[in-house]
Amino acid sequence: MGSDLIGVALIEDHPLYRQGLMHTVEANPRFELVAAAGSIGEMEAHGYVGVHVVLLDLHLPDGTGADAVSRVSAPGRAVLVVSASDDSVSVVDAIGAGASGYLHKSCTAEEIAIAVTAVASGGMYVSPVLAAYLLRDNKDRPSEESLTPRENEILALLAEGETDADIAKQLFLSIHTVHSHLDRIRDKTGQRRRADLTRYALQRKEDHHS
Repeated sequence: MGSDLIGVALIEDHPLYRQGLMHTVEANPRFELVAAAGSIGEMEAHGYVGVHVVLLDLHLPDGTGADAVSRVSAPGRAVLVVSASDDSVSVVDAIGAGASGYLHKSCTAEEIAIAVTAVASGGMYVSPVLAAYLLRDNKDRPSEESLTPRENEILALLAEGETDADIAKQLFLSIHTVHSHLDRIRDKTGQRRRADLTRYALQRKEDHHS
């Protein structure tokens, strides 16, 4: 595989949709299809060598939801969820578990190409339609001033999909200190669940860019 190509793997148990994804990937000169599997176990048997982005269905025979994302994601390998689920909980839980992007299965080939390119370069992508779920119910957010600069840094990294260990490494903190900061952020924001806190972080990121 050429160094300028993005290696893509598919994990989708529906044969017809898997074939459609394969065609979409193979038709893009910037991508190379490394593997197409019907389950996580089948993908693991093949191996992830050369894979930069994994297109992952959330409902597989051997893994669903956040558990599937956690199992497939790894440093240097982005997970882009492509799912028929369009509820806010599924979106936020997947991103909270480490997914770099989320697409609905009704998306176009063009949107898939944009999303794959974005997450392969370390960015995030959520379908504009699904993003609406992340932007509502935020009228009672605490003010910027109620969070410390360090807490704002941690939230920013959380919005980028970083794990607690990644945050600790980037900010030169112990994992225990990161957990303490996250506990205080939860107390201040009222977002107790990891997925809710991730949605809150994504909302703040969107506000800053608007």
